[in-house]
Amino acid sequence: MAALIAENFRFLSLFFKSKDVMIFNGLVALGTVGSEELFSVVAFNCPCSPARNYIYGLAAIGVPALALFIIGVIWNNHTWNLVAECHKRGTKNFSAAATFLLFGSIMGRASVAPITWSVISLLRGEAYICALSEFIKPSSLDKFPAEYGAEVLAKFPCRDVPANLTKFRDEVTRRLKYESQLFGWLLLGIAVVLMFLTKCLKHCCSPLSYRQEAYWAQYRSNEDKLFRRTAEVHSRILAAKNVKQFFGFVALDKEEKELVQEFPVEGVQPSPQWNAITGVYIYRENKGFPLYSRLHKWAKGVEGNGPTPEGHELLFLAS
Repeated sequence: MAALIAENFRFLSLFFKSKDVMIFNGLVALGTVGSEELFSVVAFNCPCSPARNYIYGLAAIGVPALALFIIGVIWNNHTWNLVAECHKRGTKNFSAAATFLLFGSIMGRASVAPITWSVISLLRGEAYICALSEFIKPSSLDKFPAEYGAEVLAKFPCRDVPANLTKFRDEVTRRLKYESQLFGWLLLGIAVVLMFLTKCLKHCCSPLSYRQEAYWAQYRSNEDKLFRRTAEVHSRILAAKNVKQFFGFVALDKEEKELVQEFPVEGVQPSPQWNAITGVYIYRENKGFPLYSRLHKWAKGVEGNGPTPEGHELLFLAS
């Protein structure tokens, strides 16, 4: 039981793995704020019509948030690593709890932008006022004329009301904006508390020291940069060789000629090698020495994913 609990807690470290992630989340939030402001200025236009207000107001908050969430899932490398892992190896290497928390990591990262959108929308209040103005009970408004009903209340967000209802419109707007901002601050507070608790659990449950984790983050970043840069050069040289074989010559600029001369490319890597370095990676040690990535593991010739007498895995996923 203790081992299972430790396993589940360690997978909580999927969230906010490094300062780079925090910076990225901050940039996503700032970009979302700017997008929401632009949307409110350019696109938001309450219909001020009974039954339509509610649908439009909720759609103005929910649909962009849903779109941002889906985009966040698509842009998360863990999503496609998980897809590759399931396609090539299945989920046999993960317990049900670990798989659930891995999905939780993807969902958590993808939730940054939609939560930001929802918070800013609620703090601004326009969409909330548009959605709920028609549901204000006339009896809750002191001396509200009995001849007016939901149809007039639905027009309050557009300020298209008789002069004798101006003070009621201001009261309804103030009341709904108070509720909207209250929900916005509560949502923000809940998100921040969850972020703090996750960060604490991550450091408490991490099998690595702070310095080793920082080194691991640097290694992953450098490996990714060098891999992408090398792959770009390798693919360019290989393409040049194939074009030359087809046409008999290839038109290269000076820089490309130097690359072709400096880095001879004989062929391409076989599919098993690509499969070996693709997928979800859980931190692994072999004979006491850390393996920081699937590429590192492949380079050291370590086979398999399960624990062996010579090595063991710690449930700590690379971001």
